[in-house]
Amino acid sequence: MFLVGALIQALVPCLGYCDDAKRPNVIFFLTDDLGYADVSCYGATKVKTPNIDALAADGIRFTDFHTGASICSPSRACFLTGAYPQRCGLYMGINPIRDEHWFLGLNPNEITLAEQFKNSNYQTYMIGKWHLGKEPEFHPFRHGFDHYYGMPNNAGHSAAFYDGTEEVYAKTPLAQLTKLYTDRAVQIIQEIRDEPFFLYFAHNYPHTPYRAGQDFVGSSQDGVRGDVIQELDWGIGEMMKALEDAGIAENTIVIFTSDNGPVKPQYAAPYRGTKYVTFEGGHRVPFIFHWPAKIPNGIKSDTPVVAMDVFPTLSEIIGEPLVTDRVSDGVSLTPLWEGRALSRPDDQPFYYYNCENLQAIRYGDWKLHLPRTKKQLPFWDKNKAFINASSPALYNLRNDIAESKDVSSANPEVVQQMVRMAEDTRQELGEFMHRGSGQRATGSAIEGAPIISHGKDWPTVDAATRSAIQAERLERHPERKKARENKNKKRQPN
Repeated sequence: MFLVGALIQALVPCLGYCDDAKRPNVIFFLTDDLGYADVSCYGATKVKTPNIDALAADGIRFTDFHTGASICSPSRACFLTGAYPQRCGLYMGINPIRDEHWFLGLNPNEITLAEQFKNSNYQTYMIGKWHLGKEPEFHPFRHGFDHYYGMPNNAGHSAAFYDGTEEVYAKTPLAQLTKLYTDRAVQIIQEIRDEPFFLYFAHNYPHTPYRAGQDFVGSSQDGVRGDVIQELDWGIGEMMKALEDAGIAENTIVIFTSDNGPVKPQYAAPYRGTKYVTFEGGHRVPFIFHWPAKIPNGIKSDTPVVAMDVFPTLSEIIGEPLVTDRVSDGVSLTPLWEGRALSRPDDQPFYYYNCENLQAIRYGDWKLHLPRTKKQLPFWDKNKAFINASSPALYNLRNDIAESKDVSSANPEVVQQMVRMAEDTRQELGEFMHRGSGQRATGSAIEGAPIISHGKDWPTVDAATRSAIQAERLERHPERKKARENKNKKRQPN
């Protein structure tokens, strides 16, 4: 009963939401590297976020929400597919500069939230950071979006900014980023006000590098990062005002959350850890669900919910059934504002993977961290606490949210039970360098190419295959060949 994906909803009822006159607009606002304590209503004291706080005051503010990964790409894949990143095949943090990653992305065979909305005759928009594959095979247009506007990668990977497929800036003006995004969101609302729309607004901030707009420089008590967050909050305010002016705010769902935890521990307080790791601070982030038409009063909920729940929740609301040819890992959250219980048992396990490595399990209030070896760790993992540990470590999150007191020796039966869960889950969702029976194919622009997560393991691929992949890369991107030739010329003696 502990296997992942045991709960699959074959068809979801409409519940009166999907009548054309009642169908809500949806704005899914995803921040990047925003921690649990980064907004006022979750405990921030050095920044002011009145517009985000207003969403929480009039909606549901969740205190026990977990993302599907502690790093960008897999977390985004999880939100958009309703499946663990390991299940939907996109479990690595894609860096398109790397030899082993440039041809990878979210498989076009995956069904995304945008495709669900498109099937229900919604206009589908995306603003912001995609980070699910840079090759044309993985463009947002291949995943159900009608419109795209933004900087699709981390600035360190590519600083280019696009409107559709047209490059607007070769180097994005970072100080203007929030205004560019906000202006486009307001424009969409003004132009599409009479038709239902889905907007996936995936802001690049507060991921570094960042710069605040001129009007927000020095506005916070937390340096540039705080200024950036306050400007981001301003943008949400402008967006909400546009909804009010268009007369559609009442029946527009706005979801606010983050892809993973922050890079500094103070922004994850009171939880331990940061982005990149499987302590709570890497996965537990703000999650607000705002829908005045159905949730008229503010609610604070400590019900455990996860990123995979977004997909079935929105699918149910728009009356779009879940497909029956694949497993998903979430449940609809609509019972929470209808006085019903979730279809997920309270003790349904949650699995904390870091790329291919299953590192921890939550089961009710228990959280078990599993031993791991250095070779299993993805290159970004900064947690060395459990490397080569002789046994698992057990924490009780009810009275030890900082994961500081190992109680495994006092609860051997719990440890044994959760270790068995880990064994079953590895068979289904995989482990380092081993595919699981329940994993779907990773998207690849090169048919038959090996799927390798880490550069350290790329040499395990035979030289001929690596050479062929490199040749394909230079064929697709001749500018790389020219850059290499110019670099070699500079090295040659006069």
